[in-house]
Amino acid sequence: MSKNYDDLARNILEHVGGSSNVNSLVHCITRLRFKLKDESLADTDYLKKLSGVVTVMQSGGQYQVVIGNEVADVYDAVMKVGNISNECVEEFQGSLMDRFIDLISGIFQPILGILCAGGVIKGILALLLAMHVVNQNDGTYLLLNAIGDAVFMFMPIILGYTSAKKFKLNSFIGLALGAALVYPTIQQSALAEAIKPLYILFNGTAFEAPIYMTFLGIPIISMNYTSTVIPVILLAWIASKIEHWCKKIIPNVIAFFTVPTITLLISLILGFLIIGPLATFLSDGISVILTNIQDFSPILAGLILGLLFQVMVIFGIHWGLVAVALNGIGTNGFDSLLVLTTMICFTQVAACIAVMIKTKDNKMKELSVPAIISAIFGVTEPAIYGITLPLKKPFYMSCIGGAISGAILGAMHAKMYTMGGLGIFVLPALINPKNGNLHGVYAALLSLILGAIVTFVLVMFFYNESKEDKTQMETLNDNLEDKNVSKSKLRENIVSPVSGEIVPITTVSDEVFASSALGEGVAIKPSEGKILAPCDGIVTTLFTTGHAVGITSTEGTEVLIHIGFDTIELNGEGFIKHVKQGQKISQGDLLIEVDLSLIETKGYETTIPIVITNSKQMLDVIPTNLKEIKALQNLLMIIH
Repeated sequence: MSKNYDDLARNILEHVGGSSNVNSLVHCITRLRFKLKDESLADTDYLKKLSGVVTVMQSGGQYQVVIGNEVADVYDAVMKVGNISNECVEEFQGSLMDRFIDLISGIFQPILGILCAGGVIKGILALLLAMHVVNQNDGTYLLLNAIGDAVFMFMPIILGYTSAKKFKLNSFIGLALGAALVYPTIQQSALAEAIKPLYILFNGTAFEAPIYMTFLGIPIISMNYTSTVIPVILLAWIASKIEHWCKKIIPNVIAFFTVPTITLLISLILGFLIIGPLATFLSDGISVILTNIQDFSPILAGLILGLLFQVMVIFGIHWGLVAVALNGIGTNGFDSLLVLTTMICFTQVAACIAVMIKTKDNKMKELSVPAIISAIFGVTEPAIYGITLPLKKPFYMSCIGGAISGAILGAMHAKMYTMGGLGIFVLPALINPKNGNLHGVYAALLSLILGAIVTFVLVMFFYNESKEDKTQMETLNDNLEDKNVSKSKLRENIVSPVSGEIVPITTVSDEVFASSALGEGVAIKPSEGKILAPCDGIVTTLFTTGHAVGITSTEGTEVLIHIGFDTIELNGEGFIKHVKQGQKISQGDLLIEVDLSLIETKGYETTIPIVITNSKQMLDVIPTNLKEIKALQNLLMIIH
């Protein structure tokens, strides 16, 4: 259970003069940074003694309450209990695609286990079906299919919950959003079987849409939201904004039921009237374009569709291709468009195998196995959302392999004669039922092999988890012998992130670091501006301005690297970040580049404290006896 910081937040607010005395509030990696209207109203002596507060500093026009590692949680609590409106949300920096991938990965991370489980169960079931152990009308098949398929069919409900967590929306509102999207009577397929359409919108055009119901006279263009990803994420984001707005204006006495009511009504009405039509029109438009390209050149169509299909699946705009395929099979007896995508799942297989070979992370290796199994049977969600998309390059490489796969099927004029299995079990659907011709199967196997080989080679060549030329670990320095440390204890070397002159941390100008209130460590006067990873681990904290980064090593050591003092005031000027929060890193990876001359020109000190913030949990933190150090030389010996 997460710790409640509301009482601490109220205490802090009361003794900085109350919410009315706060002009603004932001936080950095360890401190709440208040700008107060009147600092004389703050009770500094009280706050310094307050449990949960390390100390208080007044510097650069800011009233700084030093919290430590829990600063983000305390900040959120202060903003909430004080109803302070100038909320400063730390956003992931990077390109639009990078931010999208970061968002999707964060939402899918909690459900990777059940995705893998569902994929494996569906794969086993497909195998049992192919071996005639079960049949599609058998109770065993129906039960296993429900177990394996539920997580995918009702994906919007699950993602409604995880998206709500990501966007700080009421989790049950997120669940309700997803449930509404998959509600049976508003699904296009269910409606089509139950009733005739009221009328056809855009009749005779590529965007022809049957209308089964209206809302206040406005036509609702239905689509099948089962298994989709993007619609519910967009709805959760919209709902979070509506909920936040409602909480501001609705009295607490009626907020319990009115906030969810208004949030659900507005977000879902907007969703069904806008998101559904946009997704439908985009899907139909892409299908028309690809059909025309195929008429011109099947190879080009395969190349484009193979390249983009996995992205289309992520956005849920591939359904138009399914409709085209069903129409083609019903009219001509075969499909020649959707078939171009049938072997793309094996590019995910190849990408995951390559990642599994290259990674040194045991958890990634373990996750790769069920993802590979699922992808072989055509269920690629565990591979995409758990492995390739978060790592980016493997996903891009799989798209290139998919382009090769699609182009080969287009060049060989492959046809699919029925809508059947996925992955390896789609091959029977490529056999011509009239004469038993296996041309389509041969084309698919060639497509599978070449697409997978291209993907595997590209990932092996271009994806690098860590630098190959790591600096070798140095022998223990004399300090270790002086401390008489038992060889049986876990020892961990934290190397220097930068070259420069080592100075005792007790001599630095910042009293928080000098007092070791944040933990034991050393300080370095840097001679260069490249800050490297001092250990293998995860970037657990990265402030927007890039002036500080927190890393948790694979052994659990929490390392704080703070570049200069009060450099947060530069608002990121002179800092270039090369990693993101939550990213796995290896010792020696480039974390941040800093323009030291610019910082000095602006009047700030460049000394870099390197602190072990959980040093109280360690048996000892032993600094090197060197005076001058080069990057990646041993700096601190941690005894666990």
